[in-house]
Parts: sequence; structure tokens; C-alpha cells
Amino acid sequence: MFRMQSQENPVYLQYVNSVQRGWDSVLKPSQIPFLPISFFKSHAVKTGIFEPELVFESSGTTQTVNSRHQLKKAAVYRQSFLLAFEKFYGPVKDWCILGLLPAYLERQNSSLVVMVDELVKLSNHPQSGFYLYDHERLHENLLALEGRGQKTLLIGVSFALLDFAEKYKLQLKHTVVMETGGMKGRRRELTRPELHQYLCERLGVASVHSEYGMTELLSQAYSSQNGIFRCPPWMKILLREEDDPFAIVTPDDVKEGMPVNGVINVIDLANIYSCSFIATDDMGKLYADGSFEVLGRLDNSDIRGCSLMAV
Repeated sequence: MFRMQSQENPVYLQYVNSVQRGWDSVLKPSQIPFLPISFFKSHAVKTGIFEPELVFESSGTTQTVNSRHQLKKAAVYRQSFLLAFEKFYGPVKDWCILGLLPAYLERQNSSLVVMVDELVKLSNHPQSGFYLYDHERLHENLLALEGRGQKTLLIGVSFALLDFAEKYKLQLKHTVVMETGGMKGRRRELTRPELHQYLCERLGVASVHSEYGMTELLSQAYSSQNGIFRCPPWMKILLREEDDPFAIVTPDDVKEGMPVNGVINVIDLANIYSCSFIATDDMGKLYADGSFEVLGRLDNSDIRGCSLMAV
């Protein structure tokens, strides 16, 4: 993948040449140059020549330039998110999918909305769907689904889940509550532990799940508790030192019980037609088994609507 993209992606090729890390000198993943995520704001990051079937755009704010991810084949994204979801949660058809994503539904080109919309359709459940600001109907349907013992996924942006939980106190036994991060300036920022503790208390769940994804990636990592994420097999997390982007830490470098902190780099092999090697602006903690935590964002990095909360 690296050798193909470093030759057929003009933006990545220029970056590889600028850091003098040609494909003939790269023998292992830790030697691969990771493209700074900011390039998706200023360039069309494309491997090959094509007209995109879809273009995903980050939310950002009115003061920021949004990232754009051009997809040659929408089916690649669909296959990636569906296989990852079913790896962690089983067949979609067993679930009722409830989306509480008002900030994303109010704009176009959201990769998260495309994913949840497809999961809603594949679930084929009559009560699956998006609920926007209709908290009363969401509450009624959750009670009905709980009464039937129906496996349900309530996936929402953080501020919307908080708004809902403030209005209604529940005891959810058959529902997974999943936050996708993001306050978008609508509320006081909470740390992830604070958010999860409040949602657990108000919604009656043992733990809150999380999803880690972004516009520039076509794969997602999931956390079932404690904010520790795990990746599907075609996605891998490495770390770089903040003051040296080429000092790379892989899970093989981490000792058991001694996680390492750094800035998150992602290998996403679903990014076939863009770039599979992304240097994010997220601070993280990497464990020996390849799992990771997100600790916040680098200072001076752009505010993103879908960014996860600082810990």
C-alpha cells in the first residue's frame, strides 16, 4: 500500500520526497512517513486519477477550513464500517439503531451520517432511524424497545446525549449507549470520564461505548468501556513523539503494563484511494496489545466538531 501510494498519489509523493523517505528505504511500518492530517484541508489527497463518488467533509467551525476526503468507491467505506461494526457488535440485523446526531444531520457530507444511515437501513427495524431533537419520541421508543428486550444501539453526539439524559432518567438493560464525541461549543466541555459517569447515572447503563473515527479515515475503532479503543484488523495505531514526527512507537515497542503516551498516527488500509498513513492531531496512550486511549488534542490544532473530549 505504501509503495503504491507513494508513487501514485501526487500529494503524498511530494511529502515523501520532502522528508527523504522514498519507498526503497522503507522496510517496516515504523519507517513509513505519515501524512499530516492538515493536508486534507489544502489538497485533494487522491491515489490515482478519478472523479469521486462521495466527498466527506469535516464539520469544523465557521473560522476553520474543513477537511475533504474524496472517495473513489463508496463501497469501500461501506465494507469497512460494516465489517468493523459486526466484528465488535455482531450482525446489524439483530439491532435497532437509533441515531441522535443533530449537528451532523444539519450539514451535508458527513461520513458519520452515511455510516449510521446505512446501519439503520440494514437493521430493517421499524423503529430504527434518526431522532434529531425529538427527545420525547426517542424516550417513548426506548421504553418500548426495552420492554420487548430488543437489542438497541443509541449512537449520539455528546451534547445531544447529555441534553436527552438531562430530560429523562432511564434504566436501560438492552441498550448500548455510544458517544461519538463533540460538544461543538454548545456546552461546557466535559472530560470523557465525567461524561460517561453522568450518562451511566442518568440512563442506567453499566458503561458507555465510544467510536473513534474522522473524516480523513474510512475505518473506526470502538471502545466498550473506560475509553480504551480497539481497532479492526486493517486499522492500526502508532504513536509519534510530539517534537519528532519520525520517532515512531508501535505496539511491539510497548511493554506490558507500561503504556506509552504520544501523538496518534493511524494506518487505515481502507484508505486505498487517498492515503493510508495519517498523522492526526490527537494525543493518545498506546498499550502493548494495540489498544489505545485518546487523551485530547495537540495545542493550537484546529477545533473540529467531531473531536473527542480532552481527558
